[in-house]
Parts: sequence; structure tokens; C-alpha cells
Amino acid sequence: MGEFKVHRVRFFDYMPTAIRAMAFNAHTERLALARMDGSVEIFNFTDHYFQEKVIPGKDSRSIESLCWVGGRLFSAGLNGEIAEYDLENLRPKYSMEAYGGPIWTIISNTQGTQLAIGCEDGTVKLFEVLEEHIQFERNLDRQKGRIISLSWHPSGTHIAAGMMDMILFAVSGHAVQRLLVDRGFGGSKSRETVVWSVAFLSDHTVVSGDSAGKVQVWDGHTGTLVKTHLVTKWDVLALSVSKDESSVVAGTSEGTVIQFQFIAPTLQQDKEWVRTRTFKNHTHDVRALAEIETAIVSGGMDTHLVVRPLLEKFDEMSHASGLRKIHFPHRNLVSCAKKAGLLLFQFPGQLELWRLGDSDGHGKPGDRLPLKRKPEKLLLLKRKGEDHICCSALSSCGGWLAYSTVSCVRIYRLQLPRLYCIMRVALAVVAMTTKCIHILRYFFYYLISGYELISSILYNLLPMTASHGPVLVFQLHCIVPVYGSCPSAMGIHPTTNNLTMVHADQQLFEYSIVEKQYTDWSRKLQKQGLHNVWLDRDTPVTHVTFNQKNPNQVVLHDMHMFCIIDQSLPLPDQKTQFYNQITLRSLSEQERPSHLHAFKICKTFQDLLCVSLLDDQSLVVVERPLLAITSQLPAPVRQKKFAT
Repeated sequence: MGEFKVHRVRFFDYMPTAIRAMAFNAHTERLALARMDGSVEIFNFTDHYFQEKVIPGKDSRSIESLCWVGGRLFSAGLNGEIAEYDLENLRPKYSMEAYGGPIWTIISNTQGTQLAIGCEDGTVKLFEVLEEHIQFERNLDRQKGRIISLSWHPSGTHIAAGMMDMILFAVSGHAVQRLLVDRGFGGSKSRETVVWSVAFLSDHTVVSGDSAGKVQVWDGHTGTLVKTHLVTKWDVLALSVSKDESSVVAGTSEGTVIQFQFIAPTLQQDKEWVRTRTFKNHTHDVRALAEIETAIVSGGMDTHLVVRPLLEKFDEMSHASGLRKIHFPHRNLVSCAKKAGLLLFQFPGQLELWRLGDSDGHGKPGDRLPLKRKPEKLLLLKRKGEDHICCSALSSCGGWLAYSTVSCVRIYRLQLPRLYCIMRVALAVVAMTTKCIHILRYFFYYLISGYELISSILYNLLPMTASHGPVLVFQLHCIVPVYGSCPSAMGIHPTTNNLTMVHADQQLFEYSIVEKQYTDWSRKLQKQGLHNVWLDRDTPVTHVTFNQKNPNQVVLHDMHMFCIIDQSLPLPDQKTQFYNQITLRSLSEQERPSHLHAFKICKTFQDLLCVSLLDDQSLVVVERPLLAITSQLPAPVRQKKFAT
């Protein structure tokens, strides 16, 4: 791999926001996830849980609940609006006021013909789902308190509504039954009980979770309480039911997920809802849950998404049956000016520009070198408008900066300490409908005073209208062959013009833009196959860069490691020791060549957001320790520790 001076960067204070809601589409196997900042993320569970789409947030957008209707995604929130999303152009398609005050929940019937929302003013409002929009239909009888949770019976004829101290049953627009919920024990009897979640099963069983820490099972026919499970001293915030209705999971304020199964406790007894398992994969509130065919998916205040496989669903232990925690976005939030030694950090509401520190010292591998110049924040650029920043870039020379929202691109000329906005481009996005990567013959560029502003490869074709300057026209050069897994990272080599692509399934391809075909090295790699250790990694590569002084070297990284691929060395086969750095150091100079292979892995650094190679051959490693994120979270509910 060689020796590099490393800039170890830990001053990017990236802070994800809490997960507020989720909805799973069993037909497409996509999970939609909403965060507290109003952003929506779509994960493809058929493609290694890859985060294939992100709809950026907006200051005025609030999301309390999500639901799918076929392939359409809807949300509702405390701003009182219902929104449908354009999943091709990654923006809200439209939003409409519901006129019921803050909206706490949104659900659809099994038939996909109606939406129901629970409102602050005590109404349950029904909307008809039409081909291009939704239309208000009617209100159910107004209640005295807010509607916190809803669940539609699979037949579409009944709705259960969770309120304060009560569960309501409605048929044909009228309340037919009210179930009073106990307020709990001791001092909690003086507080109202919030029914945070309800689930209406096919046999008219209703399951509820409330702020008194109870999961209760009700007979919907008679309105009687069947069983109470006191699972926590705090709140039960979320429920989810398996597709076959044999299992219910509950998420609590203590960070636990508790599973209940409809089984017979003994051979002589009838089936009943029995508490069977408790999982502890979160430190804070579990606000959102989805029980899918093979796993329990959960998220909450601690910001990360957990996929907990149900081991009884697997015939044998394998990579697919392992626990997954998704901490970071599957995209790059850091841009590096390789010539200037600058870093650009992207936040939803601002950009930070930093100059790296410098050292003239020398030392042995692993030594910390003294700084002669500390890192310095040069610029804080706040975005314009309410739309959050969705991507940003910094030119290699450090003289140009650009960022975009869903509505526009802004381009700045950097002449520190001054910053000039020289271009604002309104976007009319035409989305791609296939997993193709389009290579454009004419790069996006803009000339001012002889300076070339930007040259880049665009993932989507974008007809653009500039408020100043010419209309930009693009000509398609070629289409890379379609591959079945989403690309997670890519880069164009500065000297060979080869496009390197890494996909969510960890497959790696190199494509010659000049010759419009895969390179010989790429064909050899695909013929031999990648090492199983490489393929079994559970986090995607999010950045690809190159060593300009050694065209054979490609640098890429995921959250846990970075890799330098040296195309001049032999590819490792399945018998090769893949992680061989310690072995190589123990060998003599004469013995090493026979043990070398193309993939050089470094796991010295963890929780990686960016790894890049500067023109001076020094590495920049941007880390965001998970403990630093956890330390900035609000305190979790107090839990009694053993022997205290």
C-alpha cells in the first residue's frame, strides 16, 4: 500500500436527526423512513438495504406518519398538511391542507382506495385516492380529543382510533364503540393515557400500545379487554404486525423492541398473545417499527436504522442473517479540493469550508506529527430559502463552490475572504427511469474571465435555464450497460477517462468512456470473481477517487475501511488471505512479492465519512465517531442499573 501522511479529520460535526416514522411496501420491498428534519429516505431491501433515494427536508415540513398506496408515498404532519411525493424527481409532488389542525397519523385501507388521517381537532378525515391526486371525501364523527393513532380493519369497513384514555371504533362514519384504557398504576393514575398506536387484526382483535407502558389486547366484537402486558414504566410508542398476523412487535421509550406471538403456552391451552422476545438495539425512544417477512426494522431518537433478522426465518446462519445498523447516509457529504487542501462539509442548512492543517515533521508509521498550522474554518455559507441542501461540490483548485436544493443550483467564485455568487440555475428535472449511468459528451461548464467553473458527470439529464448567461445543452455520449444493483459510488479517472463504479452488492466495474466498453481489467475481475470477504461487507462504498501520480491505483471507502486497489498487482482468489497487511509486515523483502494482491485494506480508522488523496500524496480521512453523535443526543429515559 505504501506510506502516506494522513490528515485525520474529526471536526465535521455531522449530526443526523431522529427517525420519526417509517412504512414498508411489501410489494416493492422498499422502506420509506422520515426524519425530524422533514427528509424522507427510501431503502431498497432487495438490494442489500441500500439507501437508493433521499428527498431533502424543508424548514416548514413536518412528518409524523407515512403510508404507501401501491407505489405512491404519502405523509402527514403537525403542519396540518398531507403530501404526496414524486419518487422519480425526489421532491413533494403536491401538498394540501387538511383543515383539521396538526395531523398525527395517516393510513390507507387494504384496497388502496382511501386514506384516513387523525387530526388534532378530533376528526378522522377520509380522502379518496385518485389517479393523480387525492380528494376529500368526508369526516367521521368528531370526538372531544385529538386522534393520535389509527388502524383500518383489513376488510375496510371498520377503523380503530387511539385517543387520550380511549380507543374508538367507527363504522360507516359513526362511532359504534368506545373502550376505556386504564391510566396505569400509582402516581400515573393522575395523568391521561395516550394511546400511541393501535393495530386492527382480521379476527377483530385490537392491539394497543400506550403511555402507561402497556400493550393491551382487546376483543373488537364485544369491546372487552382480553389481556394486558405491562412491558415498561415508560411509553409504548409504536406497534407493527406481521403479514400473517401471528406476531406483533412493540417499541418503547427505553429503546427496547418486544415481540408478542399468537401461540399456545402449553399443549393443553388455547392460543393467546404471549410475550416471547425482547431486543435491545437502541439507546433512546423507538419511534418507528416495521415487521417484515424475515426481520424487525426499527428506528428512533438515536438516529440509526436497525434491521434485526428473525433467525427462525433462515435455514442456516449466513451473511444475510446478521444484524445491520445503518448509521450514515449512503452518499458523500464531504468534498475535497485536492490541489488546495480544502474540505467542504455539507449540512442541511449550511456549508462549511475548512483549510487542512500542516506539519513539516517526519516520523515512523503510526506517529502523530506536530502541527505547524492548525485546521482553520474559512467560510460558513448559509443556504437561501427553506429547501435543504441536497448536494454540494468544491472544485479541485478550491476556487469554485456549488450547491443545489430541489429547486435551484447556486455557484460561487471563491476569492477568500470574499465569496461571489455568479450563477443561479433553476432546475427542471427529467428523471431516469432505469438504472443507467449517462456519460455526457459535453460537460457542464461556465466560463467567466477565462476560468472554467465546473466540469462534472451528471446522473440525470437536466435541461437548465440560467438567470444570467446561456442555455446549456447536453449531448448524450453513451449508456453504460444496465446492472441489477444500484451504483453506490463512482468516479472518472483524471488521466485514463475510465469510469469506476461500485454497486450496492459490492460488485466493481471499470468502463472505458473513450472505447464505450468495459476495460480488460474489469472483464478479468468479473471473470475471476471478487473475494468473498469483500462481498460479505455490509456497508456500501460511498466514495471513489484516484492517485494521479499512479494511474493504477483506485482509492475507495465505506464506513469501516478504505481500500487502495492496485491494478498492476494480481487479483486475489478465494484461497488468498484477503486481509494480509500484518502478514506482509512480518515477511522479508524477498518473500513479500509472492503474497501481494490488488486489494489493500486499512481498518485503522473507523466511522468514515470521507477518504481522499491529495495531489501532494497525503491522505485525508474524515471520521465521525458514533460516540460523538451519541453524546449530542438528549438524555435517554432513566433506567435502573444492576446493584444501584
